Amino acid sequence: MVANPEQDFVLKTVESRDVHFVRFWFTDVLGNMKSFAVVPDELESAFEDGMGFDASCIAGFSAASESDMLAHPDPSTFQVLPWRPQSNAVARMICSIRTPEGEPYVGDSRHVLESVVRRAAEAGYSFIVGPELEYFYFKDAEGTEVLDRGSYFDLTSLDSASDLRRDTVLTLEKMGIPVEYSHHEKGPSQHEIDLRYADALSMADAVMTYKQVVKEIAMKHGVYASFMPKPMADAPGNGMHVHQSLIDKSGNNVFFDANDSSGYNLSSVAKSYIAGLLKYAPEYTLVTNQYVNSYKRLQPGGEAPTCISWGARNRSTLVRIPGYRPNSESACRVELRSPDPAANPYLAFAVMLAAGLAGIEEGLELMDPVDDAAPLGCSRHEHRERGIETLPESLGEAVERFAASRLMRETLGEHIHDYLVRAKRAEWEAYQGIVSDWELEQNLAVL
Repeated sequence: MVANPEQDFVLKTVESRDVHFVRFWFTDVLGNMKSFAVVPDELESAFEDGMGFDASCIAGFSAASESDMLAHPDPSTFQVLPWRPQSNAVARMICSIRTPEGEPYVGDSRHVLESVVRRAAEAGYSFIVGPELEYFYFKDAEGTEVLDRGSYFDLTSLDSASDLRRDTVLTLEKMGIPVEYSHHEKGPSQHEIDLRYADALSMADAVMTYKQVVKEIAMKHGVYASFMPKPMADAPGNGMHVHQSLIDKSGNNVFFDANDSSGYNLSSVAKSYIAGLLKYAPEYTLVTNQYVNSYKRLQPGGEAPTCISWGARNRSTLVRIPGYRPNSESACRVELRSPDPAANPYLAFAVMLAAGLAGIEEGLELMDPVDDAAPLGCSRHEHRERGIETLPESLGEAVERFAASRLMRETLGEHIHDYLVRAKRAEWEAYQGIVSDWELEQNLAVL
């Protein structure tokens, strides 16, 4: 029997749209999309009981001895995939993972975000986010041959991928994901599509879908799209700047205060939230920047932040206060600039919110802004001389700060926290054993 109207809608749409397969999407701990296909006859039982699968081969999930898990589809996420043939169509639903006993699985990153969002709701807040994800188009996955030499906002032959962006935006809109902006980014063949702000759980689902759509449309055009944080040494890296705000039960933006004496229109809640983002940044950076390559982007000299500071005009700060509409309550938000698009969005949004809530709960005082005091591109040494702490310089440093963090362990749970520590220590140790071409060029002939 159909349990609710959303499930009824799915079953009727499957029949009316000639859907032959429904892919169940879920995310491993590292943020990689996983899926398996279900035929329409199995959907009613899937809504009722979930669909069993072997979780032992999923990164960060169970060991072989306790591998039986159930994927429970969320009917509100049902969409027919526009890039697949519309006869014998294929649809998708995003799933939450549960144990055979029906309990939320501790390794399910979607459940982690749900838990932190629920805690915010108990404090009277809804968490709203709007990420900006950057990526590159390359000729193929074997190298970094770019498609164009364009830069910011080019609208000429320099932006040869405008058709790819257009098709991507149209596909996202067909899947119910509204887009605010799309444009060429600073680097050659680098692009950005900004999703319209939404609640954190819906947005994390949308980010996973967005990344899949970008890659699918690129493949359809015979090229490759990469969200690697820093694929080219001589070009900017890919960021995922995350705009965020808290909304109360009446729909008011609690970050906004028109009478703020600092001139930023920030409430005391917003200032404590920002202070939490800054205080706990060294501890959550492993989640927002989870690969060795992530730290090639977080280097002095560019717009990716290295110092733990905030401001409005200085785009090298970790947290920026966008000033496009300074007196607008609806536009009042903070922008965290360190994350990259290779992060797991469920865990990334969870740790951001947890850090901000900790700042509010602890009543943290916000440090002074550094709009004029820290010019763009200051080295880490110069920042430290000014008394400004910096983000971890490497994955090795980040994993140790994360490993010692009680807030991260409480937010993510023992299972995910311990897995990330083990996996990322192993990645760092493997990287440390690699002899690079740079080392050979610098040393082989002279040592």
